[in-house]
Amino acid sequence: MAERKTASKKTPIGVASKAKKPTKAAARKIATPADATATSAAVTTSPSLPRMSPLDGRYASGPGVTLTPLAPRQRISLRADAQSSKAVEAKLGLVLPSRPKTSTSVDGISALWLGPDEWLVLADGAAEAEMLPARLAGVAAISVVDVSHRNVAIAVEGPAAEAVIAAGCPQDIRLGGFPVGAASRTILSKTEIVLWRTGEQRFEIECWRSFADYAWTFLAEAARSPAV
Repeated sequence: MAERKTASKKTPIGVASKAKKPTKAAARKIATPADATATSAAVTTSPSLPRMSPLDGRYASGPGVTLTPLAPRQRISLRADAQSSKAVEAKLGLVLPSRPKTSTSVDGISALWLGPDEWLVLADGAAEAEMLPARLAGVAAISVVDVSHRNVAIAVEGPAAEAVIAAGCPQDIRLGGFPVGAASRTILSKTEIVLWRTGEQRFEIECWRSFADYAWTFLAEAARSPAV
């Protein structure tokens, strides 16, 4: 039986052979330093925006009371024992309050007693320019946490200020038991706050910014018809 011979295919002379497809590795462009420079030059960065308060632009009032969001201020959460607190006082230029529901203020810096070894320190006006954590650098055995952007402050002012806050605060805040300068950690409805009496008819409420809208709305509703 004769074997079948298969003729091999040959490319005719003068006809170019079909080019092979390049592999993925060959097709991938190799980046060069010049490419990286061009890429980085094409990327544009926007300037950082100032942090805005969730209460910016708000104002509310009612019979005998006004609500006002306060300007940003510098805040630190301070923990210190009896020995290191003396060094803190020398750095801040004020005596830290040592009794519950008390505060001290000197030249725009205020310290609010929150516990036996805990204070909320606030700086307003010109004092805010001096960074509090920097002033306390080098003091041993203390804890300093900058909470300036964590909190928002609301001023409640007027003859009905007590009644408006009392609508959601179980603490006795009448002037006899909560005099000017008194400060404490308490609650307003379902929100934890730090309440500070700065005048006979004026309070400041410090709350976390995530609760600011809730606290403001509660106070604004209470201000519509305060129980005085």
